[in-house]
Parts: sequence; structure tokens; C-alpha cells
Amino acid sequence: MRPLRACLGAVAAVGLAAAGTTALVAGSASGATSALADRWYAAAPYLMPLDNDPPDAAAIMDATGLKAFQLAFVLAPNGGGCSPTWGGTAAVSSDTAVQSVVNTIRARGGDVSVSIGGYGGTKLGQACSDPTATAAAYQQVITKYGLHAIDFDLEEPEYENTAAIRNEIGAAKILQQNNPGLYVSVTTAGTADGTGWFGKQMLLEAKSQGFTPNNFSIMPFDGGFNGAASQTGALTNFNQILQSTFGWDQATAYAHEGFSGMNGRSDTGEYFSQADFQTVLDYATGHHMDRFTFWSLNRDRQCTPADNGGRTSGTCSSVAQNSWDFARYSVRFAGVTPPTSTPTPTPTPPGTGCKTAWSSTAVYTAGNEVSYNKHNWKAKWWTQNETPVASDWGVWQDEGAC
Repeated sequence: MRPLRACLGAVAAVGLAAAGTTALVAGSASGATSALADRWYAAAPYLMPLDNDPPDAAAIMDATGLKAFQLAFVLAPNGGGCSPTWGGTAAVSSDTAVQSVVNTIRARGGDVSVSIGGYGGTKLGQACSDPTATAAAYQQVITKYGLHAIDFDLEEPEYENTAAIRNEIGAAKILQQNNPGLYVSVTTAGTADGTGWFGKQMLLEAKSQGFTPNNFSIMPFDGGFNGAASQTGALTNFNQILQSTFGWDQATAYAHEGFSGMNGRSDTGEYFSQADFQTVLDYATGHHMDRFTFWSLNRDRQCTPADNGGRTSGTCSSVAQNSWDFARYSVRFAGVTPPTSTPTPTPTPPGTGCKTAWSSTAVYTAGNEVSYNKHNWKAKWWTQNETPVASDWGVWQDEGAC
């Protein structure tokens, strides 16, 4: 997934849920539930469970009927090493916070997939020595959470590293073999032509290793896109790339193709409305595509003047909407009619009092609030001696004047 996301990233039946996956061989310390139908994992929107003001998964499920979530992102440790962490800082082995989110979702009859990679940070494919070691790191995640699905988000800058991509694709193949029924998606950057040179090299690597995931998904945004027509054009072109790379016919290529969108305002200032999502959804179901997802549920809510101000936000969409409007398109892709949405209540204005003044010597972690220059600010991740300023990619989120 792009900077905002990283710092804050068989033929599917149309209208009906596909056959369920087979339970995994790997044991689970978390007591995993039985798998959902593949169609739900194919429809799972991204959710950052530890960053970007995580929304209540249970509330989303109750409001929309959504059952599956794509939790993001698993990375190598920031300090180095070949072991899985959340966001480079929270070790999977000792995690309880994400496990609690998983338990909440499963208690309501849902399930999760986990996404590895994204745009920022060090990926395990870069840090681990070979595909076997990379797969062993990811197997810890599968076993810890009893996963039935996993997503390989392969994009800049990792997908420019040939050795890293060889490790990632090789690991995906090993996991697929060792965990029967595991739903595997591979997500990469989208361009008007479908995907760029590095995306095509990744596909060739998969072909050379004899690896076929459930789908290869592109992200048609942050690349000069303008609404749904440009996105469906990219999906058509990507289908042709899949055909020529793997020797598939058009229908087989669509059955292994996915869409991963960005709701509302993208990192580069593109706008994708609910109407755009409906158009792409119609295209995806009409062509029997395997996946329809988006970045992200953290952004699937109305912005207030204090938390947006015309900028791309990690916690709201920057377009007019009711809460969880975009999640309902995922529910429809899974073959379920979501409950009727209700108008979003007018947000309660934030308090006007200033928080404790920012200090250049203090250490702040995600969620800590300070005041600076007559504005309140919230830290997105660990920081020290970084002056609060308005920036799409910076550590500080502007919470408005105080």
C-alpha cells in the first residue's frame, strides 16, 4: 500500500458465495474458527488494527453485515531480523492487541486475513535469507492466528528488489503447499496499462516458480487515475497481461484477477466516490473476477473539518458519506445484501482545550496527544524531536485549533 497506508500501507460465482475453503493443517494458539467461504476473503477490506484510529470491527459487522477483514501490515522488525511484527514494532509472537480484534470478529461469526508488506517499512522478503526462511516467518503468523487467508502486498520499494520478490513468491508457494485450503492473494501497483514493469516482473517470477495464487490484484489509484472508467480500463488491460503471461484464456484470467481500490481521496489527490465503487463492482461481478477490496476501513467514515481540511486522511475518506458506506460494496461482492444504511449522526465537535505542550525531548507513541502552535496533534507512531507540522505522510495528525 502507498505511503499513507504504510505509515499511518477457481472462478468465483456471481451473487452467490463460493465453496468454503478447507481447514488448515497448521495448529492455532488462538483457537481458530472454521473457514468462511472464499468469497468473503476475496471481499475483505483492509483494516489497520493498531494505527489510524482503528474503528470498532464489531460495529462495522453489525451495521453492514461484513464478515471478513484484511488486517495490515506484517513487516520485518525495524531493528532487523527475520521475524514477523505488526508495523515493524509489535512482535507477532507476543501480540495480544491484534489477537483481541481477531477474537471479537470471530465471536460474531467472521474471520480475518492478514496482509504482509505494504508501501513502507522493511519487508520480510528483504530481511530473510531465502524463500524457506521467509515462509517460516509467515507460518508463525498463520499459526498464531489460525489463518485461512493471507495477502502478499508486493509494491514499492520491495518489488524493485529481485531477490526479495523471489523470497516472497517462493514463500507464498511454500505456504500454499503446507496449508491446504489457504486463500492467497497477491496485490501490486496498478497503472493505466494494468501494471508497471516491476509488477510484470513479479508475475514472471510467479510463473517461473510455478506459483498460482487465488488472484493477482492491482491497485488502480495513485497513478493518474480519474474515476471508475480509468480503473475498469486498467483492469481490462491487466487481464490481457495475465493472459499473455500465464497462457490463460480471458475467463481464466478474470477468475484470477482482483481489484483493490482506495475509497475517497487518494494519496495523490484523486477522488473515488461511492458511484465509482458501484461501477467497478458491476465490472468485477460481471466479469467473474475473484476479488474486490479497498483501502481502508479506517478511512470509511466522514471527515470533520478538524481531521481533514482538504487533505488525504488515514482516518476518513474526504468525501461525503455515511459511516461504512464503502464496506457495503464488499458485502455485496460477497453475495450478501447489506442492511439499509442510516444517516451518520453529526459528529460532536472536539473540545477546544489545548493538550500538554509538545516537547522536543519527550518520547511519544501512537495515540499520544500534544499541543503546538495553537493546534492539538496526535502521534501516529513512535517519535521524538519531530516538530508537529501538517503533512500527509508525517508522524503528526492535526486535530485542529485549540
